[in-house]
Amino acid sequence: MTGTGILVGYTANAAGADALAVASRLAASADAPLEVVMVLPSEVGNSSVPADAGYERHLRAQSREWLEEASKHLGADVASKLHLRYAESFAEGLIEAAHEFDARLIVIGTARGGLLGRSRIGSVANELLHSSDVPVLLAPSGSRELPASQGITRITAAVGTRPGADALLESAIRLARATHAPLRLLSLVPIDLPAGLDADLAALTSSVHAEEVLDEARQALPDGIEATVETATGETIEHAVRALDWHQGELVLVGSSRLAAPRHLFLGSTAAKMLRELPAPMIVVPRTTRS
Repeated sequence: MTGTGILVGYTANAAGADALAVASRLAASADAPLEVVMVLPSEVGNSSVPADAGYERHLRAQSREWLEEASKHLGADVASKLHLRYAESFAEGLIEAAHEFDARLIVIGTARGGLLGRSRIGSVANELLHSSDVPVLLAPSGSRELPASQGITRITAAVGTRPGADALLESAIRLARATHAPLRLLSLVPIDLPAGLDADLAALTSSVHAEEVLDEARQALPDGIEATVETATGETIEHAVRALDWHQGELVLVGSSRLAAPRHLFLGSTAAKMLRELPAPMIVVPRTTRS
């Protein structure tokens, strides 16, 4: 997460308002510029493709109107710019814009039909979460209801139960420093066993291993950065997530699956399960060649 600004993929609906609200809070807390981007189909900006000129003008004018309306919901202390971009897909347009603006993060809203306070992956999020080389934040449904004054109250890094989370830790440290928020290192330990095995023994063994990984992560923190550590155990990842306390204004960082290409995202199964239960925005961080 090494860019300068924050890019929000805006749509004129509830998901867009959720994304804008989270991005605005984060930009204000990190004193970062905010790039508000709407992506239109590339055919509209392609002179080689016959199109209805009246429709093109209407779509551009309507999109600019939506962007201007969105800007009214941004805090006065957030430096922001409004942009229209053209691309074959919304996700492609956001990635290209993130490169253009050297964005440290792409923020999008949840798909329709998600539970209030939870995230549901739609087609745009799915494409981004399996291809982007820029970290992606998914804003849960209802994020727009949280007041801007809430700020960022805590950064939780889900370091998992194995070592090698360099990119994740580095991103979490930078974000905690930028937002002046406390850092929590978290490991989730699901105890999903076949019948007949000793669940208590398995839970103890898994928890000890998770604590060793957390201790390794804590020792890797630079001077001046302190973090609380927490291990959550449950029958499943979902149960472990529900057992934890979550702050309003919290952000959660997870790393990409080992299936990800170097410096790209690939949402793993554990992160996908977490996402269904998290009441906080989740940031997925690309893996590096070291992970």
